[in-house]
Amino acid sequence: MTSPFPRPERRLQIMADGSDPFRRGVERGRQLRETLPGTIDAYDRLFRLGAVDEKTVRDDAERLLDAVDAHRPVLRAQIEGIAAGADAEIWRVAALNGRTEILSRSLAVPPGECSTIVRSIRDADGRARTLGVQTWDWHMEIAPYWHTIISRGGVHDYAGLTECGILGKIGLNSAGVALHFNILGHRSDRPEGIPMHVLAALVLEEASSVAHAVELVREAPVTSSGSFALFDAAGDAVLLDISPEGVFSAPAITEGTWLRTNHFLTEAPAAHEKTWLYQPDSGLRWEFLRDRLLSVGAPSDAEQLRAMLVTGDGEPPVTCVPDLALPMGQRWASLATVVLDPVGRRADVLDGTPAEAATRPHLALAL
Repeated sequence: MTSPFPRPERRLQIMADGSDPFRRGVERGRQLRETLPGTIDAYDRLFRLGAVDEKTVRDDAERLLDAVDAHRPVLRAQIEGIAAGADAEIWRVAALNGRTEILSRSLAVPPGECSTIVRSIRDADGRARTLGVQTWDWHMEIAPYWHTIISRGGVHDYAGLTECGILGKIGLNSAGVALHFNILGHRSDRPEGIPMHVLAALVLEEASSVAHAVELVREAPVTSSGSFALFDAAGDAVLLDISPEGVFSAPAITEGTWLRTNHFLTEAPAAHEKTWLYQPDSGLRWEFLRDRLLSVGAPSDAEQLRAMLVTGDGEPPVTCVPDLALPMGQRWASLATVVLDPVGRRADVLDGTPAEAATRPHLALAL
């Protein structure tokens, strides 16, 4: 299966190094000078499609930036550094980091979204390790505007995938903590607290273990929703429902296997879910993957794990290919497929769908 939409011939790979967070942001911003304007324009169009006007976007962005500053000034410094390095307005970069929260106001057609599996396996030498795999599904138009990142100089170094101007998304750190990130929707979501993408960056920069990562999430002033699948080199793992009404640990589907699509898996936040956002698609994907994982046998390596996310005609769109006949705002695509290995401190970022593992570039990241 091939995704029929254009992607860059050469994917941007960002390196940012330095103990000063503002200078680290500046270094990242300088490398984004050519791509950040297109990213801002693409999100401006998505905001407009969702009937969110520019004044509202700016007000939301500035309020979110103040929330970041109150909780982690070093992360605000990085956002301001990106803006300075890329010669962009600060509120524009803040809006990108808060794009999930701002889009929670959207009246546009609901999106498709991501699928994640975390699995404890035994490697060829019989050693236990935990691997994760995720499709990052998002608007086709963002295909030119994501990059890999290796960031050094914070509490921990980290590596992974994110969008231009956005601090964090999917990745792992030098302490051996890995994070997969899925969006959820709660009726109380609002653009006021720490944006989910900024919270992901906070965890990647600071967490020394899964338990520490959970503490960091629980301490954050959250007013939006998402899921972090967290696992580490020690073999600990947890799947979180994060929402304005609290943070909840979701169950594994079987011992050593966790599965996430885009609906809440715990009772309290599920009672107030925006079911119109991701259902029935999310439930269909989750049930399909659960049945596949339980019926075909446990994946024993990264390649087999990634293959779990390959789907075709007549199956739920875990492998997400855009319908080019639809307008902007409705063309969902698996923009990347990411495998995380916290024991090896490695990430494999496939620049394409899981079905394209043999034909599209793999970007190998190591710490």
